[in-house]
Amino acid sequence: MIYYTILATLFTWGVTALGASLVMFFKSVNKTLMDAMLGFAAGIMISASFFSLLSPALSMAGKNPIVTIGFIFGGLFLFIGDKIYEHYSDNTSDSLKRVIMLIFSITLHNIPEGMAIGVAFGSIKYGIDGATLASSIALALGIGIQNFPEGTAVSVPLLREGFSKKKAFLIGNLSGIVEPFSAIIGYLLVLKIRVILPFILAFAAGAMIYVVVEELIPTSQTNERKDLMALFTILGFSLMMILDVTLS
Repeated sequence: MIYYTILATLFTWGVTALGASLVMFFKSVNKTLMDAMLGFAAGIMISASFFSLLSPALSMAGKNPIVTIGFIFGGLFLFIGDKIYEHYSDNTSDSLKRVIMLIFSITLHNIPEGMAIGVAFGSIKYGIDGATLASSIALALGIGIQNFPEGTAVSVPLLREGFSKKKAFLIGNLSGIVEPFSAIIGYLLVLKIRVILPFILAFAAGAMIYVVVEELIPTSQTNERKDLMALFTILGFSLMMILDVTLS
């Protein structure tokens, strides 16, 4: 089953790279277009935070408050990191900080998704009730397709911040590389990871929401067409919601 796990997460990583490759089709950096894509990325991240992370975490945890605790800790983790960054990097630009936080939050979000795939395939090995090869493959397929807009959500804002197309694509691609490694951890430690997975999922969701509220939406709203930017956030949320609900 570990081979299925590796193949499944190589697929999810590949779809992330495919989404990140859309950045190669932009001929020029237009501020309005880039602000719209930033708002779109914010919508994708908000939707992914709930449908991909918090919703399954709540299903696993039941009435256990661990999900709320994990969500708060995720936000606090980014908040503290933000303050440390500001203290030690007075000479760097706000755009660089925004890039770092965006990359970190999306990468962090991919870790529990990879673990979830590993746990799904590992559960078959231990004969855990409800674990089947078909359901595990369906989970990997769903996460993979969801990764397409997430890859775009990383690479396009990087282009907006002045990165070259190749660098934006490379970083967007690398944001998904953690999934195969975290999937193997989830597979090998399935019985232990199942217990803490709700906390990990919620932690990643809290970190993503912090970045969206602190950086992405405020930056997209510097555009004079604030109303249009808000609509792109709604569109991003709707797209991710459709993918999550349809493929879950």
